Amino acid sequence: MKTMKRLLAVTIFLSLMGLLLASAVPAEEMKPKATFDFNKFPDMSDFDPNQPVEPGGDTIKIAIVASFSGPAAAVGEIYYACVAWAAHTINKQGGLMVDGKKKMVQVFKADGQSKPDVTKKVTERMILQENVDFLWGTNGSHLQKVINQVADKYKKISVNAASLSDELQEGQDFSRYSFMTTFSTEQIGRTAAYYYGQVRKKEKKFYILCQDYLFGHSMAEAFKKGIKEYYPEAEIVGEDYHKLFLTDFAPYLTKIKASGAEVVYTGDWIPDAANLLKQARQMGITLPFVDIFMNEPRFLVEVGIEGTKGLVNIGQYGIGNPAFRNEEQIKYHKAWQNARTKWKAPYDTVLYTHPSGNIGAYITSVYWLLSVVERAASTDPDKIIKVWEDDVYQGPSGNVYKMRACDHKQIGLLTVQEYVPPEEQKQSYNIPPYYWFKDCSNAGPVHEVPIEKNLPKADPTLCK
Repeated sequence: MKTMKRLLAVTIFLSLMGLLLASAVPAEEMKPKATFDFNKFPDMSDFDPNQPVEPGGDTIKIAIVASFSGPAAAVGEIYYACVAWAAHTINKQGGLMVDGKKKMVQVFKADGQSKPDVTKKVTERMILQENVDFLWGTNGSHLQKVINQVADKYKKISVNAASLSDELQEGQDFSRYSFMTTFSTEQIGRTAAYYYGQVRKKEKKFYILCQDYLFGHSMAEAFKKGIKEYYPEAEIVGEDYHKLFLTDFAPYLTKIKASGAEVVYTGDWIPDAANLLKQARQMGITLPFVDIFMNEPRFLVEVGIEGTKGLVNIGQYGIGNPAFRNEEQIKYHKAWQNARTKWKAPYDTVLYTHPSGNIGAYITSVYWLLSVVERAASTDPDKIIKVWEDDVYQGPSGNVYKMRACDHKQIGLLTVQEYVPPEEQKQSYNIPPYYWFKDCSNAGPVHEVPIEKNLPKADPTLCK
């Protein structure tokens, strides 16, 4: 067993070094300053997002500012499970030494209802009444912008783990108190274009369909930029934007069907992503979608194996195939799966089968934040900023993330996953039962895109 572990460790090291040496980012710049410590990972069998253990006394307070009601309530549900899991990990380890005392982590729900005005009010309430240390969110760049503005006003750290528009960290919108712990639209668009132009080299006609707000337009512009850079012979045959929470995609799908497109590029998130794919398949449109959020297993299962075959998902959590490189990663993965056997609604669905993908990325963002808190030995914003700028952290998946100091954007390896039927998923899911999901297609071939090919956009007034 020890020999196997050594061989696996060497394999991971050489793989990571190869990726870094192939990129424009020097290897020493991506050397982790902190790593998720599997040796300290506790027994998590008692974790239940429906029955959180609320710590008493003086705590490290994290407010999840997100939609816990309304059409996007499922998003808040996901966020809470992720943040609570990470907090429970730290609490089971005994907490963190902060400002001279040992403190547990406490998590608050702040329902923004997908509305900017409500988001502002609830964020201010979290700061002024609950006295939270950190704000964590959210579903929608227009909402994250509001959170960042409030955080800047009150000098609180805002952790953007789910809103992907580069503009949030640029120009007048940049705040030294906000940190982007997620891939950005620029990275996603360029990664998609690189995959089709430099790796796959088949389809040449693309249709862009995104949500009609800052994030959707940013996603589209990034893909068009990537096409010019990596696939100039390709053609954008159509480009449309739809309102949020649309229920009837037929007019757009009819245009897509008539356009001659070979691939549809979208940044749609739930529930729009689900409705888009389901209605496309109902209309007989079998084109592949390249996406980031069209990976929610509840609706993938509804669409079925054939309907989800050929989807292309861009991810930030893993480091390619196989998904599990050592016994520690397997143990961590199984800890989540064992805990979830006792969870009740709404956490008893296929969505929560794996602590990977977007769920894994959200969890990692919290582990990274708490690692920074531990090393800063404080929740003081200035001390957090000092540690987090130029920090490099390795999460449970083995992926390594850097916080670029000039604009507080995350740099890291991205992957492109091709969805295949269950019997072909073993190349990715390399432990029993050797498939991610039995009732839908999911990750099979996984392509690693060099870091230099997907660096986030840098505002020249900030990054000189």
